[in-house]
Amino acid sequence: MRSVQLFVFLVVGVNLVLGFRSFARGRSKGGSLGEPILNESHALPEDQWFEQFLDHFNPTETRTWKQRYFVNSDFHKKGGPVFLMIGGEGAASPKWMVEGQWIDYARRYGALCFQLEHRFYGKSHPTADLSIKNLVYLTSEQALADLAYFIEGMNLLHQIPAGTKWITFGGSYPGSLAAWSRYKYPHLVHGAMSASGPLLAKIDFQQYYVVVEDALRTHSQACIDAVVAANRQVHIMLRHPVGQKGLAEKFKFCSPVDTQTKRNDIANLYESLASNFAGVVQYNKDNRRSSKTSNITIGTICDILVDEKRGTPVSRLAEMSNLLLEANGEKCFEFKYSKMINELCNVSWADEVAEGGRQWMYQTCTEFGFFQTSTARPQLFSETFPLEFFVQQCTDVFGPKYNMHLLEAAVERTNTIYGAFDLDVSNVVFVHGSIDPWHALGITKSSNPRAPAIYINGTAHCANMYPKSENDPPQLTEARERVGQLIGEWLKN
Repeated sequence: MRSVQLFVFLVVGVNLVLGFRSFARGRSKGGSLGEPILNESHALPEDQWFEQFLDHFNPTETRTWKQRYFVNSDFHKKGGPVFLMIGGEGAASPKWMVEGQWIDYARRYGALCFQLEHRFYGKSHPTADLSIKNLVYLTSEQALADLAYFIEGMNLLHQIPAGTKWITFGGSYPGSLAAWSRYKYPHLVHGAMSASGPLLAKIDFQQYYVVVEDALRTHSQACIDAVVAANRQVHIMLRHPVGQKGLAEKFKFCSPVDTQTKRNDIANLYESLASNFAGVVQYNKDNRRSSKTSNITIGTICDILVDEKRGTPVSRLAEMSNLLLEANGEKCFEFKYSKMINELCNVSWADEVAEGGRQWMYQTCTEFGFFQTSTARPQLFSETFPLEFFVQQCTDVFGPKYNMHLLEAAVERTNTIYGAFDLDVSNVVFVHGSIDPWHALGITKSSNPRAPAIYINGTAHCANMYPKSENDPPQLTEARERVGQLIGEWLKN
């Protein structure tokens, strides 16, 4: 037996609304996990760089690149754990090195803390640009291999003793990576906490808006009725020039609605309106402060929608839309499909979409699907953005071969590689919130005591990862404590 054991935790985070909300697909600008609240002044760690192979699966490909990471040793005690938070589909934030639930665990267990940014996001640029020939190196499998090589690299650099236990943590897409890292690299990863992680790749993610509707109904049926009535008025107004002009004024459209408006523009308009609801529901009361919309809750928007003193249903819908528009710092409501596609076709790292929009779209078009269609709830969110609308985006941005045939093969491949709901692992805990639409693709019930599920009633996306708040419901507090207990149990094994 070794006289000293150092237990290392790998925290896989997420970094999974946009100026062009239509390609958000449940992902906020910068990623699905916001930045934590900084309750006091902290000195943030500086960027550091780790050399990675461009292609981990081709031994004849010798090109390398520099991956960004952070380190914080303030909590580290001899024989204690080391946490590593790894970014997802957005830039890694050094604020996570000093705040968040994982930092509370770090204090409890005396942890050395790292954070590793996901390839192709933030400042981690493996290639000269985001052209399709380069995006082939953007896959979850390559990202998992990055984790493995990083673990080995830090073991060497920091002289971490052999036998050290690494435990991965992640939220949203990296919640999936956390569980998959335990599955793919069990000799390196001892356990994992997967928060809001979608494990089932699915092209037509109809359930997303089913959960959104259910969440709105928790406020009142009147809120649902108001949305239906507003959409009905939008349908009618779009058919006539006077109504079109009225909509443009109410919703502050960047472009007029007229005879030149194409079918995809209308689909994009409706999808953007629905995304307003999706964004509020997905992040409802989640204690993040990286978004100016974080104080806009289900109650906020439903109170507007049901208040008849504010005008007609469509006027109330416009008021809600404008509230979010202003909070996001946008001057007008952009719904033109061609403008969205042109932005997503830009391959420069300097472009705003390089913050993650083009990259995440590539991953959805080649690995996951996750297309949040309206067809399950056509009366509520309109029937105008079905699956074909999203597949067309893949084709228009990346080329004709990125079609339904490729998507079907890609999603089947992803589920075959990782196991989807049949993922067979130990020392993994799956955490989901009931009003987070992504829980529909995750494990919320488990008969496997080695991989339990925690389903938190009334909480949203990755809620258990944010700093504690006096407004947290007791079930969220209990979930955080249960995760901490599981960590302790894993460390004893």
